[in-house]
Amino acid sequence: MTTLSIPTTTLADGSPFPLIGIGTAGLRGVEGAEAITAALRSGYRLVDTAAQYGNEAAVGAALRASGVDAEQVLVTTKIAGGDQGREAAREGYLGSLRRLGLERAALVLIHWPNPSRGLALETWRTLIDLKEEGRALHIGVSNFRPEQLQELIDATGVVPEVNQIQLSPALQRPEAVAFHREHGIVTEAWGPIGSRDGLGEQFALRRVAHKHGVSTAQVSLRWAVDQDIVVIPKSADPQRQIDNATLDQVVLDDADRELLASLDLGEDAAWDAREHEEW
Repeated sequence: MTTLSIPTTTLADGSPFPLIGIGTAGLRGVEGAEAITAALRSGYRLVDTAAQYGNEAAVGAALRASGVDAEQVLVTTKIAGGDQGREAAREGYLGSLRRLGLERAALVLIHWPNPSRGLALETWRTLIDLKEEGRALHIGVSNFRPEQLQELIDATGVVPEVNQIQLSPALQRPEAVAFHREHGIVTEAWGPIGSRDGLGEQFALRRVAHKHGVSTAQVSLRWAVDQDIVVIPKSADPQRQIDNATLDQVVLDDADRELLASLDLGEDAAWDAREHEEW
């Protein structure tokens, strides 16, 4: 069993939270469980899943097979679009816990705002209740724009602890990151090494990677972690999992950051949660 040294950030209540976790979208069945087990055994302690991924049972199986104390693992799951609403969100979450084999998740998020349903606020109220009841340690959202976050805050006075958004050197999202910092929200990046945007093939990124003798993925992850942004890269390959969490040798300088800044495609290139919905 390898022991990775994964740095942490801090949630609003002072709780430590790993800056590098394992993403699991697409990791299903026996092979998916084996991949997640490998990540846990190597030292990952943040695992990101969702009801929508259809793999919570595989995540639960990996937790049991890994030999790692489940209390040491921060499992994130998410409320699917079809489960939004005051009671439906509770039932959806309890279903997630059954599939995971857990009494509570470390973090539960609303997966997408899905504005056409108009149920994000009611769903948020349910997450607040679940935290108060001790059924969830921490609560947050995913893919919410600043104005969508503000609506939740204004209505309830409760600030999401995390917002998981599409973010990488190709989608740097400075306005969202600034809003999160202003309100004490941890930014968590999905697609941190690129998502259908050819990020890994970009000359500027390859140049920085070559300079440091590391992979383009490691540069992208270091860039985010340097900003105290949580990353959840996905890989089924045990060695790549270790590489993704081994970033100490990547020390970016101002010249590197200037090159990486040139990669930003702008906010319009990100999936727009006012229009994009998932169920």
